[in-house]
Amino acid sequence: MPGLDLKEGAKVNLDIKTLVGIVLGILTVAGIWFSLKAELSQLQVDVLRMQDDVKMNHEFRVKWPRGEMGSLPDDAEQNLKIQYLQEEVLSLKETVKKLELELAKDCK
Repeated sequence: MPGLDLKEGAKVNLDIKTLVGIVLGILTVAGIWFSLKAELSQLQVDVLRMQDDVKMNHEFRVKWPRGEMGSLPDDAEQNLKIQYLQEEVLSLKETVKKLELELAKDCK
């Protein structure tokens, strides 16, 4: 604009409607900016939580089958039953062996 001469002491003529519109526009942009920043921060926190969950899940997935993270009460009960059955089988094997020896003596 050839006739535009802006200086420090220059006066600007704006009606109130335009000034209010400019202020509202700036406030709207600022509000949107801060809302986006808050949402971005929340998403970053969510990602950190998910990464921690993935790490814990991986640790659980590896250690649980090995028995490094404990066992269920049902597992403990099952282990006791298995141990009892193993002892019972050993006892029965000994009994069978004794009977075989007795039978072999009787047959002679």
